[in-house]
Amino acid sequence: MSIASTQADKKSSNHSNKIKVSGVILVDKPKGMTSQQVVSKVKYLFKSPNHDSKKAGHTGTLDPMATGLLPICMGEATKFSHYQLDADKSYQATILLGGQTDTGDADGQIVAQAPIPKFDHVLLDKVAQQFLGAQQQIPPMYSALKKDGKKLYEYARAGIEVERAPRDIVIKAIDLKALDHEKIQLTVTCTKGTYVRVLGEDIAKAMGTLGHLTALRRTQVGDFKINDAITLPDLEALVFDNRQEQLMPVDACINIEAEMVLTVEQCERIHMGQRLNVFEQLTDSLRDYISTSISHQSSVSENNDIQLDSDMVSSDDDQQPLIHEIPADIRLINQQGHFLGLGAVSLNGRLQPKKLIQR
Repeated sequence: MSIASTQADKKSSNHSNKIKVSGVILVDKPKGMTSQQVVSKVKYLFKSPNHDSKKAGHTGTLDPMATGLLPICMGEATKFSHYQLDADKSYQATILLGGQTDTGDADGQIVAQAPIPKFDHVLLDKVAQQFLGAQQQIPPMYSALKKDGKKLYEYARAGIEVERAPRDIVIKAIDLKALDHEKIQLTVTCTKGTYVRVLGEDIAKAMGTLGHLTALRRTQVGDFKINDAITLPDLEALVFDNRQEQLMPVDACINIEAEMVLTVEQCERIHMGQRLNVFEQLTDSLRDYISTSISHQSSVSENNDIQLDSDMVSSDDDQQPLIHEIPADIRLINQQGHFLGLGAVSLNGRLQPKKLIQR
């Protein structure tokens, strides 16, 4: 065996012996850093001779100008990050009226100006009501969305504007408050994919002028709140063990309460990827949960013209799945109360492993 091969084997062995850092940490992102830069910094702070922190990612990009809540999933927690990607988000922003920038925020260049009309709380309330509820929004050119394998902001920087399809969004709550004669504060809760920069521009237009954001702060993602987040300087100031204490459990992103306790034998089988028959373990509350989940899936599929989740469904491709075959996600727990991962269970008692964590 060559020396190079021996060194590679030793390096691989050392890496495999490291403890993988897993969990969710809420970071208060500073202004001027990209979301990925924050992730890289957190990975560095959780790295040690005995700990592997290479696997990490955030649950939704914040612009470099923006500050606020950035949930970061590490290790096994990354398997469940999509639950927060899909979650509603809340923001507080400052809109400066009278000028439009090419980026929609203060980082861009002024491209157009317009007079600022007089306004009061009555007008602001009226304008806010116009934006409440379901609507469509055209993504900005200065965004990380891709077209033909290229990010939109790359086209924008080259002076090229490409056609963007509108996206369905829902404004769940919105409030506008005057800060002075040219600035208003926007507080909003919205569904995923909403661009607050575009919302700010549209609000200004609805007031009969132009505008752009001078500040943007994310205050909530799903059930995560900014008050529970830690700043990077505060995280860095902690000793390594205390940094570990900042980590929430690997299942912190999951917004599912329904769970099923598996026997030792069932745990072994589920980790081998086998399906189980858990019909006898379906309580009335679990059956109610599955039925409610099926109803929700049906409603979503009708509204968005998509097919139901077909995991474990054995009916023919050209037929609708039978109600008792449609699965619902559920937490899987062992007899010691430890979280194993997610499974998909249907009313006929079939349980399929979906996303399991490694211990």
